[in-house]
Amino acid sequence: MPEHAKPPIIWTNVLLFSLTLLAAVTLVPAWGIYHGYGWAEVIGCVLLLGYAGISITAGYHRLWSHKTYEAHPVLKVIFAIGGAFALQNSALHWSSDHRVHHRHVDDNDKDPYSAGRGFWYSHIGWMLREYQTESYDDYRNVRDLTKDKVVMWQHKYYLPLVLATNLGIPVLFGLFSGDVIGAFLLCGVLRLVLSHHFTFFINSLAHIWGKQTYTDKNSARDNGFLAFLTYGEGYHNFHHLFEYDYRNGIRWWQFDPTKWLIKSCSWIGLTSKLKKSPEERIQAARYQMQLKSLQDKLPTSEQSEQLLAKAQAEYELLLEKLNAFYSTRKRLLEMKKYRMLKRYEESQLAAQCRELQLRWQEQHKLWRQFTAQYA
Repeated sequence: MPEHAKPPIIWTNVLLFSLTLLAAVTLVPAWGIYHGYGWAEVIGCVLLLGYAGISITAGYHRLWSHKTYEAHPVLKVIFAIGGAFALQNSALHWSSDHRVHHRHVDDNDKDPYSAGRGFWYSHIGWMLREYQTESYDDYRNVRDLTKDKVVMWQHKYYLPLVLATNLGIPVLFGLFSGDVIGAFLLCGVLRLVLSHHFTFFINSLAHIWGKQTYTDKNSARDNGFLAFLTYGEGYHNFHHLFEYDYRNGIRWWQFDPTKWLIKSCSWIGLTSKLKKSPEERIQAARYQMQLKSLQDKLPTSEQSEQLLAKAQAEYELLLEKLNAFYSTRKRLLEMKKYRMLKRYEESQLAAQCRELQLRWQEQHKLWRQFTAQYA
């Protein structure tokens, strides 16, 4: 092949994405105009879109790609079937690609869907041609998943599962609602197109639109709107720095139904060993980005240099108080766990911990006031 020739087209993918999108923008509205859709089909589309999406986020992504928690085999099967319904390749292949993405993020030569190659490429273009130079079935980076019986079952029977779910579920729903064609168009075609592009937005939009809250060492962004479309995956800047955390939206008010599902399932024994990043590391990352933002905003001048020196001193004091509190709290919790403290000793250490927390919180307020002046 000539040096500058484009890789061969993957016609299966081109036809799949083209025909389903064409049907979604023509047949779906046409049937709605000339026949109409019932509430059953609309609600079914929303619910099935959620099932496919959650199977990708909670199953393919947070369970198998990053192993942020462990799941009961029943839940794994549910996610495996939903992943086939989402039609985004097998969990084994999806996870392999995703681990390469995290290892080589933004590397145009190694990241399979690098945002550095533009929106179109990272969104869908990377799947339309044979860009990957490695063997298609090279799964050395997911050897751990080859030992998972559910993953390998789904990988082996992926095509039958795709056909059974993408044809069977909409048709069965249509027989139940009384409108097979309407159910197939909404619950089958439209649901599939939306499921595809909502997921693809994380590879494309979530790397160009939003805030870099925790790190600027990669292009990932935090975006609440994308989190709404992708069941919590939009907090992508956090995820790329803390990829082994089962949460993406770490604040109670952040929309992350995937996190809520994983946590809820732990209460009934369907999930376990949920991994969370240390809070002090998360806070420290935020502070570091706030300091960098301040440094970037201040113009070069003698006065600015004085302000930057003050900012650096405030930042170091903030980290010192942050680490003092969390290290003391960690020591208290460990000693309580192993019953290494007498009652009065525990009381003293707890009081020290509260005092350190107050000092950190006071310094945090001062830091916020200081940085707010230059926001």
